[in-house]
Amino acid sequence: MSERPSEAQGRPEKLEWFDRPEIDSGEPGLRFSCTMCGNCCSGPEGYVLFTDEEGDAMARSLGLAREVFDQEYTRETPLGTSLAEKPGPDGSNDCVFLDRERVPGRAVCGLYDARPEQCRTWPFWGSTLESPSAWRRAGETCPGLNTGDLIPPEQIRVLRAKVPR
Repeated sequence: MSERPSEAQGRPEKLEWFDRPEIDSGEPGLRFSCTMCGNCCSGPEGYVLFTDEEGDAMARSLGLAREVFDQEYTRETPLGTSLAEKPGPDGSNDCVFLDRERVPGRAVCGLYDARPEQCRTWPFWGSTLESPSAWRRAGETCPGLNTGDLIPPEQIRVLRAKVPR
């Protein structure tokens, strides 16, 4: 990896693979534009973890007491409380709030304004940013990767830091 001076502390910081200029623009970063396909909210069993504050916000957005929200829409996992899942097409698991009917041809979040940080920061998770090959693997199911606006490395780092996985 190359080094460059850190503007904050004046010491070198390691460059990451997404700091390299992209071919099309010559600017560093990654492209992403949500296509509303729902693939990030569907697939094999998984976890959508959330904080107590996020749980409270989701319950409020549905007009429910937090206890009712937890009983109806969450499940306990080895990593903590997660949003529940429901059967999706072709035997997949959909997030309990994924709505495939409201907007024809699209999959939308029924809690979009109150969705957890984990959902807000996709695809800029540590696991997808681990390497160019991890990013490419994520792009096999997410048609929004490598399309749309160029997200600068500084913004990618901020988003990645919001979810500790």
